[in-house]
Amino acid sequence: MLPSELIGSLAACLTTAAFIPQVWQVWRSQHTQDISLAMYAAFTCGVALWLTYGILLNAWPIIIANAITLLLSGTVLVLKLRFG
Repeated sequence: MLPSELIGSLAACLTTAAFIPQVWQVWRSQHTQDISLAMYAAFTCGVALWLTYGILLNAWPIIIANAITLLLSGTVLVLKLRFG
């Protein structure tokens, strides 16, 4: 693996994993009052577009990282809509 690929993979893992604590906290507490609906809606749409871009390029690192991030950010968005 090239150093640039290693750095890109590490960055993808860290930025994707950064959503796990937020999902866990919201799931556990069912408290979403302090979460911005507009931010998560825009972010989730952006991630969906990155995923689409990765699919069009057949770029597996982009596809995998953004598919997982879409699942996590989408979960927070759904919980925000559910719990208000």
